[in-house]
Amino acid sequence: MSAAPAVGESACARAHRKITGPLVIATHNPGKLAEMRELLMPYGIAVSSAGELGLSEPPEDGTTFRANARGTDFGRAMEMVEERLRARGAQSPAQRRAHFVSALCVAWPDRHVEEFEAAVDGTLVWPPRGNEGFGYDPMFLPDGHARTFGEMSRREKHALPPAGRGLSHRARAFLKLAEACLDAP
Repeated sequence: MSAAPAVGESACARAHRKITGPLVIATHNPGKLAEMRELLMPYGIAVSSAGELGLSEPPEDGTTFRANARGTDFGRAMEMVEERLRARGAQSPAQRRAHFVSALCVAWPDRHVEEFEAAVDGTLVWPPRGNEGFGYDPMFLPDGHARTFGEMSRREKHALPPAGRGLSHRARAFLKLAEACLDAP
């Protein structure tokens, strides 16, 4: 007799698999690749990107964070976000609330998939501040901090316990993945 998983229970809670070999990260984004390599390094997992292997970029035609990650011209993308906020009259921090979401999926050749999602809340600032990170980092001020992700070092954003708090959305999603699918380093 089988039981349905509890609400909010991930696929890994039911029957998760351990990652034991090299991974292909389905991205052509060098910033995301660098972050994933950094997060996986302590686990001894070799990483290649889809771009390095000559694979085409996966289509991004989904309707959820799990299905997509948009935007390659982030300077222009940040300007467009700011234009839309101004058009709505969003000037106060309360009107500029936002969150970064990271969805990580591990897919095995037999189509078994593990999914992990995490978010970090904050406020969108203008003008963008800082040259660290990539994407929207320079305009995202995480709650409880005085500096944007663009002003923080990679270590500040991504260091995992015990060295750090896993502040970024990607680090938080990775912590869930590591707990379920990786052996402790």
